[in-house]
Amino acid sequence: MTRLFNPQIAETAALNTGRYFPLSRGEKLRATFSEVFSRHIGNLNSGQWFEGEVLLVTGLSESGKTRETNEVLKLLHAEQVPLLTGTPARIAQCDLSRAGGWKDLGRRTLKAMGYHLSDNARLTQTDIWARVAHQAEAQGIIGIHFDEAQHIFAGKSDNDREMILDNFKSLIKSRGWPLMLIMSGVPELADHLRALDQTQNKVTHVHFEGIDLPDDLEVIHEIVGSYTLENGLEVDEDLMSEDFYRRLAVASAMRWGTLIKMTIASIANARVSGSTALTRDHYVDFWAGKANVNALATPFTHPGYETMFRPDKPFQITIS
Repeated sequence: MTRLFNPQIAETAALNTGRYFPLSRGEKLRATFSEVFSRHIGNLNSGQWFEGEVLLVTGLSESGKTRETNEVLKLLHAEQVPLLTGTPARIAQCDLSRAGGWKDLGRRTLKAMGYHLSDNARLTQTDIWARVAHQAEAQGIIGIHFDEAQHIFAGKSDNDREMILDNFKSLIKSRGWPLMLIMSGVPELADHLRALDQTQNKVTHVHFEGIDLPDDLEVIHEIVGSYTLENGLEVDEDLMSEDFYRRLAVASAMRWGTLIKMTIASIANARVSGSTALTRDHYVDFWAGKANVNALATPFTHPGYETMFRPDKPFQITIS
C-alpha cells in the first residue's frame, strides 16, 4: 500500500516555503511603503489631528502581492520603530472574506490584533469597532493590512458598498487614533477605492505587473537556477535556454508567484523520482497533473504554446 506521507515533498516544502526571491517590484513597494509609513509616524508624533492614508497594492492572483507585502511588514516589525510611548509601531494583518459585513470584519480585525472576543458577546457594530480603535492605540498598532480586500465588496449593492467605503474612511479619519490602511487584492479593487478618495489624495497605488518578456528572461533564469541549486539538484542543460524560459512564463500565466510555486513543485517531483537534476519532464508532470491533460498538451511540449494557453486562465487550454 502506498504511504500517504511523502517525506521528499514535505522536506521540499519546508525548505522553500519561507524563501524570498527579491524582484524589482518588491523594492518599489518598500520605497512607497516607507514614504507613507514615515509620514504617518511623523503625523502621530506631531500631536495634531491628521487623516491617515491608504496604500493600495493590486495584482492578479498568484502575482506575489501578498508575499511582497508580508516581507515589507516583516522588515518593519524587525526594525522596531518606536512611538512616543516607547511602544514599537506595528501593523496588524487581516484576511477578508466574502461572508459577513462590516461587523464581521470588526471581529476578524480584533482577532488579528490578538484580542479575544467571545462569539457570544452581544456587541453592536459600533461597539466592536470602538474596541478595534482602543486596542490599536493601546498596542501601538498604527495600521491594518486588509488582504484580498475585494471580497468585502463582492455581491454587495451600491448602497452597501458605499457604507463600507464610509466605514473605511472613518478608520483613517478617526479623531482619536487615525490608522494607515494597506489594502491588497485583484485589480478590480482599485475601482472600488476610487470612491473612497475621489481626489486620489489619500490613496497611493502600487500595481504588480506580470512577467514581461523578453525583459524578464534573466530573472527567470536566476529563479530556476537558485531554487534548484538550493535544493541540492543540478539544472538540466535543456532548461538553460530562452525557449524553456518563455515556455515556463506562459505555463505560469505570466505570474511570478505561480512560476516560483511551479518550480518548487517540480523540484519536489525530481526528488521523489530520485533524479539528481531538475528536468523539463518534472515541469511537464506537474503542469499536466494540475491541468488534467496529456503530457503532450502542455506549454513545455506543445509547438503552439504561445497561442494555446491564456494568461488570464492559469492551467487551462484555449482549444479542445
